[in-house]
Amino acid sequence: QAQLVESGGGLVHPGGSLRLSCAASESTLDYYAIGWFRQAPGKEREGVSCISSSDGVTYYTDSVKGRFTISRDNGKNAVTLQMNSLKPEDTAVYYCATLLYYCTAYGIHSLKIRGDWGQGTQVTVSS
Repeated sequence: QAQLVESGGGLVHPGGSLRLSCAASESTLDYYAIGWFRQAPGKEREGVSCISSSDGVTYYTDSVKGRFTISRDNGKNAVTLQMNSLKPEDTAVYYCATLLYYCTAYGIHSLKIRGDWGQGTQVTVSS
């Protein structure tokens, strides 16, 4: 089971951008559907976006459509989440994980993953 590490979080003003990275050190991510999740203070963890293992199918939850883009960086064995036009409500700890199911609405919103959650990376959007 791939151990994933999230990075790239930080503090940004509303309207700004961040690029998160999800990397695996010991195995390839090519074989897995990968999802990004987030958990805001006092709220439940939620699925944000995912990308399939084979054909590049992607999914975005409604609140980030048109602003976030998920992609694979096969050269770095990583999956990135480009976040543009950030809003204060995007503030959360962001996690990546291999999905137990396919990259679909159910697959990401079920929060079913392979292995354990990592430490995540903090994203703070504030003026």
